[in-house]
Amino acid sequence: MYSERPDWADVVPLPQYEGVNPIAPIFYTPEYKDATDYFRGVVKTSEMSQRVLDLTETIIRMNPAHYSAWQYRYRTLRALEAPLGAELRLMDSLAVQFMKTYQVWHHRRLILTHLTAPTSSLTRVDPIEAATAELDFIARVLTVDTKNYHTWSYRQWILAHFDDAGLWLGELPYIDDLLDEDVRNNSAWHHRFFVVFGRGSRSGATPEEDAEVFRREIRYIKDKVSLAPNNPSAWNYLRGVLDHTQIPFTTLIPFAELYAVPRVPASGGAEEVIDLENPGPSPDAVLPCVAAMDFLAEAKAREGGEGTANAIKIWKTLADKHDIMRKKYWEYRIKEVSNV
Repeated sequence: MYSERPDWADVVPLPQYEGVNPIAPIFYTPEYKDATDYFRGVVKTSEMSQRVLDLTETIIRMNPAHYSAWQYRYRTLRALEAPLGAELRLMDSLAVQFMKTYQVWHHRRLILTHLTAPTSSLTRVDPIEAATAELDFIARVLTVDTKNYHTWSYRQWILAHFDDAGLWLGELPYIDDLLDEDVRNNSAWHHRFFVVFGRGSRSGATPEEDAEVFRREIRYIKDKVSLAPNNPSAWNYLRGVLDHTQIPFTTLIPFAELYAVPRVPASGGAEEVIDLENPGPSPDAVLPCVAAMDFLAEAKAREGGEGTANAIKIWKTLADKHDIMRKKYWEYRIKEVSNV
């Protein structure tokens, strides 16, 4: 307890004010209440010292979401001109331990920004070397939880902030590995879209280069869909690519139709025709695929005219047979296009 330490005897602790008769009092542990009382005491006197750093670390380990402790810790580090490299190493363990807490990643971002700033002190590190090390660190963290939102957001910030071509080049192979391991990793699919289409420095690409990127991504999607047809992440990615490039959904109707109908048993002795442009589902795929049916309906609805009537038929089939759980949603889609 800080209240029992002689070296803290000069600090007047400040209890948290909770009102005279709080409706829902929070039952803090004695250790947490004691530490935060002394934290409010040092903040009141604007003390910034090594013992304040020790105190904030204690509080953060008990409550990693205590944003005031994080903020005051950063201000203290700057005031003391403390070695931020050592702070970054401390964050290595805290980021893994508290990866679902936003504050730990924000603090890491502040530290890295200062370490790589052109106006930083002699402790400045090379920005690209630091960014490369961060990407390696994030990859290790993602092995613990491959879909943690804060970790992925931080990775995207690294890429966008440093915006080095070499950093971006390594991302697609990294994503390929993740999707080879788990094709349903929706976070990896989302990151792929960010890497392929979200990089601001790609704005100077030629129409030919953009066209090749589009062809590459469509081939990639088709291969992944054929592997796991009922994976909504791949179909959502397909929609995103088409919307982003303003390519009509109708161009993918032949492909979607392969997955939007029940499987037809092969005739005895008949040779299967392989379409390399539109790879079909694997033999054990469960058909029809709900996501494919919805994509097909969306494509036909965007056609308008007779296509709208065909889309309504597909959505009715989903509502009444293939996806009854979301019946109300499909009925809403029908109503939506009917009122246009």
